[in-house]
Amino acid sequence: MMRRPDGWAADPKMEGPMTTRRDLIASGLAATTLVANRAPAKAQSAQKTFVLVHGSWAGGWIWRPVANLLESGGHKVFTPTLTGVGERSHLLNDKVNLSTHITDIVNVIKWEQLNNLILVGHSYGGNVITGVTEQVEPAIRSIVFLDAFVPEDGPLPQAQIIVDAIREAKTKGESGIKPPPIKFFQNDEQSNAWLGARLTPMPIGSYTDSIVVTGARERIRKKIFVRATRYRQDPFEAAYNKVRSNPTWTTFELMCGHHAMVDVPERVTQILLDAT
Repeated sequence: MMRRPDGWAADPKMEGPMTTRRDLIASGLAATTLVANRAPAKAQSAQKTFVLVHGSWAGGWIWRPVANLLESGGHKVFTPTLTGVGERSHLLNDKVNLSTHITDIVNVIKWEQLNNLILVGHSYGGNVITGVTEQVEPAIRSIVFLDAFVPEDGPLPQAQIIVDAIREAKTKGESGIKPPPIKFFQNDEQSNAWLGARLTPMPIGSYTDSIVVTGARERIRKKIFVRATRYRQDPFEAAYNKVRSNPTWTTFELMCGHHAMVDVPERVTQILLDAT
């Protein structure tokens, strides 16, 4: 495995013309032909369908750098925003929970009549896509956990920062958990400048709910976990260590902050394209 000058581990087969993340973000997140230029023509001839699920405090907007790259290659991309955050932050209330968010994504899949899709969850989104898989398993071709929770049946896994934030929010009688300082996520400064002004409070119920896991996730033929190694948090490290010892999972390490889709969008895009 080689290391690029910009810090992420590179696979030789992924080498080729590069568009910088500065171009993707600073230029207004304009669409690019990077994927079409770099990937083999045969691979690009088959349209793939992606459903990208964001994590806590974010929204579908956070996937724009990756979505632009996928769409420029002719693929179909859905980036729904979960109830109560982002452009749907006006719907924040005490009743919004993980079950609400699972239904958000299940309904996109059902109403859009999606099949043979690649389902991706970042961070908290790992809880969501696990629950989604329990309901629409036949529609899912591959599942990708991008520095995400991989929950088991019962109470959700929680980082200590979430536990502390829930306690503070309940003390104040608030329905949402405020995001931590943006530097907490160990992204680079360019990513932080774009992310910092867009994060919104996360519904408390999204972390105090439980989940039903009966094994649908494990029956998905291709399962991938991507670890963002600059972000040192025990729940994600534990999830990574657990799945990488399982031969039915494929794992990757990226030298970047927690929001890998913003820090290294090209690398994330290529991993998603290979998730078939």
